[in-house]
Amino acid sequence: MTSASSSPASRLKARLATGRILVTPGIADAHAARLSAMAGFEAVFMSGFGVAAARHGLPDTGQLSYGEMRDAVRDIVAATEIPVIADGDTGYGNAVQVKRTIAAYAQAGAAAVMIEDQKAPKRCGHVAGKEVVSRAAALERIKAAVDARNEGADILILARTDARGPVGLTEALERARAFHEIGADMIFVEAPQTLEEMRQVGALPGVQMANMLDGGLTPRLSPTDLEAIGYRHVAYATTLLSAATKAMLAALEALKTGVDPAAHVLPFAKLKEIVGFADYDRQAARYPNDET
Repeated sequence: MTSASSSPASRLKARLATGRILVTPGIADAHAARLSAMAGFEAVFMSGFGVAAARHGLPDTGQLSYGEMRDAVRDIVAATEIPVIADGDTGYGNAVQVKRTIAAYAQAGAAAVMIEDQKAPKRCGHVAGKEVVSRAAALERIKAAVDARNEGADILILARTDARGPVGLTEALERARAFHEIGADMIFVEAPQTLEEMRQVGALPGVQMANMLDGGLTPRLSPTDLEAIGYRHVAYATTLLSAATKAMLAALEALKTGVDPAAHVLPFAKLKEIVGFADYDRQAARYPNDET
């Protein structure tokens, strides 16, 4: 059993306390989580956009249920030992249901859960049509998440506001400050649109997260530059999904036109290594008389 001092939440909290910016690839499934750990990343960010697309073939428009997202968290956590920061969308209901979501994500082994202030059905933070609940309702949502943590859920709370788009930066900054004051461990102001806006977000109290979405609304800055203006966590929410999709499209085009797709694939031996055949075979060798 994992001790409290070595739990995913504790390890993530200790890493954030160093003050060095944490870089997390956005992942959609267990395979991407394993690849990220093999590549040396210290944590991963489970993207709701990615889960909707990769597991269900859907856009990130609030169509996935609490159960579907909880199951994604469970499968991803089981595949890796590095901390998983998981998307909890709006919490899937009222404040009491938010608490249930936090407890379930903690039980599944997530190190942190992101809760946002959008109205249902929520949408990807970089597309049109977003709406947010009132500031009072947003604060209650985050307070419920913090209460669940304080009542025993071993998990960090990443409080997200999408207010920048529908109601403006000033309101987004006010919500972010309030989230920090009521006890959120990390803060995420989604989709600032200029470098000056990013500087204002980075100057806020608490651990600020940036989302470097490929082709999104937010200016692209390096982790070093983000750290210099105050950010302590940067996620690349769609990078792996986009890269994998591009590679799959290239391989499909080759197949469709009768071209050998070998240029677009890993050697089979490497693929077997990555998915864990060698480890499985080592374990199976301990039981030579198994006749199942």
